[in-house]
Amino acid sequence: MKSKISAILVLVSLLASQAAFAQEDVCKDRSVPQLTDVYKSTGINFTHTSAPEKKYIVESMSGGVLLIDYDRDGWLDIYFTNAPTVEMALKKEKSKSLLYRNNRDGTFTDVTDKAGVGFPGYAMGGAVGDFNNDGHPDMYITCLGENVLYRNNGDGTFTDVAKKAGVMDGRWSAGAAFGDLDGDGFQDLVVANYVDFDLNDLPGFGTLPTCKFRGVDVQCGPRGLKGAGDAVFRNNGDGTFTDITKGSGMEDPEGFYGMQPVISDFSNIGSLDIYLANDSTPNFLYQYKGKGKYSEIGLFSGTGVSGDGSEQGSMGVAVGDYLHTGKMAIYVTNFADEYNTLYRNNGGYDFTDVSFSAKVAQASRPYVGWGTGFADLDNDTWPDLFVVNGHVYPQMDNISSGAGYRQGKILYMNNGDGSFCDASSLGGSALSEPRVSRGAAFGDIDNDGDVDIVVEDLDSMPMILRNEGVKGSHWIEIELNATEGSPLAIGARVKVTTGKVTQTDEVRSGASYISQNSLRLHFGLGSAAKADKIEIRWPSGKTETIENLSADKIYAVSQGKGVVPFESIRPKKK
Repeated sequence: MKSKISAILVLVSLLASQAAFAQEDVCKDRSVPQLTDVYKSTGINFTHTSAPEKKYIVESMSGGVLLIDYDRDGWLDIYFTNAPTVEMALKKEKSKSLLYRNNRDGTFTDVTDKAGVGFPGYAMGGAVGDFNNDGHPDMYITCLGENVLYRNNGDGTFTDVAKKAGVMDGRWSAGAAFGDLDGDGFQDLVVANYVDFDLNDLPGFGTLPTCKFRGVDVQCGPRGLKGAGDAVFRNNGDGTFTDITKGSGMEDPEGFYGMQPVISDFSNIGSLDIYLANDSTPNFLYQYKGKGKYSEIGLFSGTGVSGDGSEQGSMGVAVGDYLHTGKMAIYVTNFADEYNTLYRNNGGYDFTDVSFSAKVAQASRPYVGWGTGFADLDNDTWPDLFVVNGHVYPQMDNISSGAGYRQGKILYMNNGDGSFCDASSLGGSALSEPRVSRGAAFGDIDNDGDVDIVVEDLDSMPMILRNEGVKGSHWIEIELNATEGSPLAIGARVKVTTGKVTQTDEVRSGASYISQNSLRLHFGLGSAAKADKIEIRWPSGKTETIENLSADKIYAVSQGKGVVPFESIRPKKK
């Protein structure tokens, strides 16, 4: 009897401690920014094409959103990708992706037809870059089948030049990212490819053990399907690319299920490394070794699997300096019953899974995570975390266990001590609304100094989450213009110092899940009325320092010239 009583007491104590630990995760006694869905007032009219039963995995994976100032007027425009159902694709029917121009008054206008970007194919997501260094942002759209490279013509229109450029690929591509990997001044391209999927040889719904989940028939994959293998394209500087995957060290010989690459300087030495999230297989971290060569060190670095050595179903990736150390941490969203993983960067390509000690693991366990990002949503200088969720199986609604098919979002506020608190229930009713979300992109779409979030859903219209901000917190935003290499300054690294606080960020192409964040950098300044010092390391490697910038303004900074009028960094219309 004593042993039974002891066991019960131990169990009660364990449950009580877990409950207390979970309670500690909820934000208390702090201001939480309200994220309000303003979709209905924006004039946007978009719904992703949906197959209700999602019998095939390809029908569950689309939904990327790109924030792109395509007309270079200083206001973020929005591109939503779309994809047909398998049944539609077999009948050669199409679904229309849409580009919306920002009207600068809280509304948007559909400019898809004029821009010529409505039908890239069976579209997944994409990334924004400037492959020809003309200062006009281009879009690379990933697809099931041939990918599309939309060259921005500078007159409000785009032209698909993927075939001429040599970057069509032809497999099932998921995420992508531009970056000058070899330092020649031209942006190269990394493409994550998912599984070998043939519309004319479809895997049978629920036919194999890998096509069942908790005893219920579901779509097949990715396990049980062959991986597609990733791709790396070197920019030749003449409008064309060369496939350098073989021999680069990024061959992906076993064909892992690639989802989203992120290009970042993880060692802070001026070279660009690549982190690539893989679904149900170990993630890759490619360390740059020089002369266009990379070494895959995912497992060695501690970022290939979770802290307990488990492969996870990784989807989205966020990179950020959440500790103010100048070292970029990695946050990865994963499948249900796992947990989203936060890898702290210790320096020297050494990372530690701190998901539980940072308190960002517990709330994510029931969900399937997708788009994510570090963003200082309350402008207190500490980057927060945001995650969108949604299951892949509609059949989950027929299962008593689990979080269901439609799921809410997670908002983690940074405590400034290495941990986060869960503010999901405090950030506005939109966050708890059940949705099947995929892509999420972060940027100040109304130029008011607060980072907003655009979310694309599979089975409903998008969410345009306007950040209402926190009273009394200051900010600055910086748009960089490089004079060597691409004017968009992708790959530039910026440090902002205010008092004893130093923040670090980079201009990145491709992020979250198959999406694109704003290329303009945002920094919260807390109570400070100015930024004391801004240090910029340009993509060319040259450095520049600017001092004493007043808060609550958007600045244009041109390489070698400091702060300049925005008109001076806008490329001429063609």
